[in-house]
Order: sequence, then C-alpha cells, then structure tokens
Amino acid sequence: MKIAVPFDNGEVFQHFGHTENFKLYEIEAGQVVSSELIDTNGSGHEALAGFLAERSVSVLLCGGIGGGAQAALSGAGIEICSGAEGDADAAVQAYLKGELQSAGANCDHHHGEDHHCGGGCGGHAMPDIEGPNVGKLCKTHYRGTLNDGTVFDSSYERGEPLEFICGVGMMIRGYDEAVATMEVGQSIDIHLTPDQAYGYSDPRAILTVEISQLPGCEDLQVGEHAMLYGANGQPVQVRVAARDESTITFDANHEMADKELNFHIELISVE
Repeated sequence: MKIAVPFDNGEVFQHFGHTENFKLYEIEAGQVVSSELIDTNGSGHEALAGFLAERSVSVLLCGGIGGGAQAALSGAGIEICSGAEGDADAAVQAYLKGELQSAGANCDHHHGEDHHCGGGCGGHAMPDIEGPNVGKLCKTHYRGTLNDGTVFDSSYERGEPLEFICGVGMMIRGYDEAVATMEVGQSIDIHLTPDQAYGYSDPRAILTVEISQLPGCEDLQVGEHAMLYGANGQPVQVRVAARDESTITFDANHEMADKELNFHIELISVE
C-alpha cells in the first residue's frame, strides 16, 4: 500500500491543489518500509488525482481539500483522510495507528493568481451532467476571457493542456457541461454566467476582525492572501479585502465570483 502526503519542509502542506511535492510512503504489514519525495511537475488541482493514481497511491493524507477534488480522488479509488497537519511522518504514523480521523471535504481554495477553471473549495460532484465524456480523463486547451476581452487564464500560454475527469466536479459547471459532449479535435466558444462558473459572492464569507485579536496579521496588505483556521482547525485561504489602523477584513469568496466568463475550448483527447 502507498500513502501520499502533500509535503513542504517536513510538514503536511495544507493546500492539496497547490502542492509542489508529495511524500510517498510504502506500507507493509502496517509499517513504513520506505519513503520518497516526488515533484508534481507543475500539475494543478485538476490533474493531481490522475497523478497519484498513476503511482498506485491507495491513501491520501492531507489538510484542506474541496468536494471536487474529493470526488475525483474517490473516483480513482484513493481513500482520503483530510484535516491532517503538522509533521508529515507523524501524521502517517497516527493514521496507521487509527488515531487520525478524516475531516471530510473541508476546504482547498483556489485564491491565488493562478485561477484555472477548477472547482476549488465548494466544487460539487454533478451526476446530472450527461455526455459520452463524463467520467473519463479529458485533456483540453483553453483560453478564458472576461467580457472586456481580458485574458485571465490560458493553457496555451502555459504550453500544456489541462487534464481532468469530466463531470465529477473538478471543473466549474459550465466547462464540464461543454466538454461532456465534445468530440476530440473539436473547438468551441462558450459564455458562462456566474451560476455556471464560480457563483455569486456570499456576504457570510467576509469577516472583519480587530488586528490586535489576530497576531501575525499586522503586516498584511490589501490584496494579499492569508490562511485562517476554523473552530475545528480546518484551513481556509482568504484574501485581504480592506484594512485600517485597527481592523482587517478577510474575504473567502473566490476571486472570480460574480463574473461572467468566456472560454475557447479545444478537446485534445479522451481516455
């Protein structure tokens, strides 16, 4: 059996979708017999399920993870134990002793500059999406633009297609629906309303606190990102929306919320 842990500087990296390295543990008779570090080679949230499945991983121990990633990993036959934190080796030992309980799909926000069109936190499995490509590994090239023509993301510029399992919530709904019925080699242009993309802003995801009550946030500036932890220890990445001398406002809404999006999509392959 192999256990994978998103890894950074000896600890469980808290953002599954953004990890640059995994530590793989080979388990025999309930004991770690070997381990190795592997580089994700820039694979993003949408491709990591396949990345781990190709390496025969049976269990993923992680910190935050969204519903879309959870659905994709489960579809690949990988058990998920989320909510792990701290020393990676210790987390694996706790799991093997039965002392580590999964927090379920908690959070794995895509709030960085690299937007992509994945579901991120709150990605939903969408069994009502139909088409011959649903449940299959699809490779697409795409270019995403706002209504004013601004390009916010492009696989063409990165030089490699996007890989994802269609119809399981790894992608925003409108993208999934479009690819579900496409044929290999076909190119289409689509326009998505917010409910088909990243949804609408939720005022409950905006929090203003006294700077004095949150040690470590004194130097944060508007537009920067930070990690907050919920009452049960679940990590949530947030953006600094505003601040003054005494208070700071965090926004956990996706940065693309409320936006209409346009995509040019080219289906490269279906496996």
